Amino acid sequence: MPAGLWAALGPLLWACGLALQGGMLYPQESPSRERKELDGLWSFRADFSENRRQGFEGQWYRTPLRESGPTLDMPVPSSFNDVSQDRQLRSFVGWVWYEREVTLPQRWTQDLGTRVVLRIGSAHYYAIVWVNGVHVAEHEGGHLPFEADISKLVQSGPLSSCRITIAINNTLTPHTLPPGTILHKTDISKYPKGYFVQDTNFDFFNYAGLHRPVLLYTTPTTYIDDITITTGVDQDTGLVDYQVFVQGSEYFQLEVCLLDQEGKVVAQGTGGRGQLQVPNAHLWWPYLMHEHPAYLYSLEVRLTAQTAAGAVSDFYTLPVGIRTVAVTEHQFLINGKPFYFHGVNKHEDADIRGRGFDWPLLVKDFNLLRWLGANAFRTSHYPYAEEVMQLCDRYGIVVIDESPGVGIVLVQSYSNESLQHHLEVMEELVRRDKNHPAVVMWSVANEPTSFLKPAGYYFKTLIAHTKALDPSRPVTFVTNSNYEADLGAPYVDVICVNSYYSWYHDYGHLEVIPLHLATEFENWYRTYQKPIIQSEYGAGSVAGFHQDPPLMFSEEYQKGLLEQYHLVLDQKRKDYVVGELIWNFADFMTDQSPRRVMGNKKGIFTRQRQPKAAAFLLRERYWKLANETTYHLSAVKSQCLENSPFSF
Repeated sequence: MPAGLWAALGPLLWACGLALQGGMLYPQESPSRERKELDGLWSFRADFSENRRQGFEGQWYRTPLRESGPTLDMPVPSSFNDVSQDRQLRSFVGWVWYEREVTLPQRWTQDLGTRVVLRIGSAHYYAIVWVNGVHVAEHEGGHLPFEADISKLVQSGPLSSCRITIAINNTLTPHTLPPGTILHKTDISKYPKGYFVQDTNFDFFNYAGLHRPVLLYTTPTTYIDDITITTGVDQDTGLVDYQVFVQGSEYFQLEVCLLDQEGKVVAQGTGGRGQLQVPNAHLWWPYLMHEHPAYLYSLEVRLTAQTAAGAVSDFYTLPVGIRTVAVTEHQFLINGKPFYFHGVNKHEDADIRGRGFDWPLLVKDFNLLRWLGANAFRTSHYPYAEEVMQLCDRYGIVVIDESPGVGIVLVQSYSNESLQHHLEVMEELVRRDKNHPAVVMWSVANEPTSFLKPAGYYFKTLIAHTKALDPSRPVTFVTNSNYEADLGAPYVDVICVNSYYSWYHDYGHLEVIPLHLATEFENWYRTYQKPIIQSEYGAGSVAGFHQDPPLMFSEEYQKGLLEQYHLVLDQKRKDYVVGELIWNFADFMTDQSPRRVMGNKKGIFTRQRQPKAAAFLLRERYWKLANETTYHLSAVKSQCLENSPFSF
């Protein structure tokens, strides 16, 4: 958006918010909706041709994939990189092809009043989709869902099945999120002809494939397309403002009712927009902040419409947590009470499955978070699966929801093309996650080169746009720049700072951390007068490496470094520091380099989710912090005492 146009429209957008077009409700079963999971084995082929275009030149989508050559079995969801024994496939860059034959329920193919939708939870990075050889969708971005209405294709004749083909390209360019570049090695005395590698400026492996569930779901042809919820509190009364969007007809009626956890109706309304008032409301509180955390109501929406074919009904139920979020000069408030983030940064990463969604792993991670006494995490460095957000709502784990804006270091990545794509990604992210009470802040980027001249306009526009999309939540980006040079910091609501004192410099000298860290905090706060989160800090350790006095990569060094940070955090959290997020929850895979031995080892848990010494240190600290910052103390303090490894 040109600067002059933004100056004219900006205040209006800030005041009223932008209307997001098109819904992205999570598919669910209801009296009017069905879903069919497509997880399991898909046929798979990587296009190893020199130009990576053989699949398009040979039109692999027109016939079953097996007819154009050999295929592999590939599990979905998963990354394709670590499943096979093929070294070339692990580091493959280019187009890969997935295919699945799907048997359809007879009613789906014969009932013209049924709308059939194909939904893909995540395809990294660029995806093109065909059904029975017909192009139905394209999507850029590897971490957010997209879908296509395929009703006409499956209802056009006597079909009992359909063939779904998905081509995915994991190539990153200066204008993708995250960005990257392709390096061509042209010296044929050293490299084979046509040799190239993907170069990135982020420290995690660029896993690719169908990472999240793929499914078909149905709705009536007149249907609830989207629901937007914002909540507030007036004394003891909870306020739920709702807006329901309908597609397929202009003539319909809407009824909404809010149910408590016992199934009792506590408020009702009609029409597409309104406010529900809930006397003596149960608020949504974070884990360990209240004796009844994460209270969720259910908003039931019923649509009725008259069509040429007769009466149509649609039903959708949305979990609702009533809570408020606010930021002052030195505090982060949830429900009007100071909230202190004590948690982790994570990655969607595990052995074999890569970034593929996995329920057992997810539940294990949440059990570890609760054992740790963590109340928050950041979705570093991309949006996580929708199912992760749902568990955060259920368990009271607060989320800083981050876009895939990581590795933005090149001047080209601040171009208008890059900015336009970044704005679109934020729209998709807000559209998907806007109704999750666990999401308390948006993060638009991680460690960009925000001192470059174009960064000021870029982040001013991006942050303002995000605030306009959702005026109810603060916005940040995560910086490792110098406080004086950061051109994006003036526009954020909370300063999130990453630092690695005595790790990437002053190697081995833990004694310098307190002075470095205290000075950094003081400079940031004096300059911007905004609350600060220590959004990353940590050290690598190889499980089982021990050394005393501590040496780098030993468990003792990792633990000792954290202790030095905690000395300063305990001083500054009394003033304006409102959180600390360790880097990282668990060890994770990276590109191969001399700096990384089988990945990044800064986890307090191993990649297999076994604790290192630092995990026990943080558990002791986090339960102590929970005891100090809990409201409505009785039951929670008792829980803190039971779980804490020391007595009060």
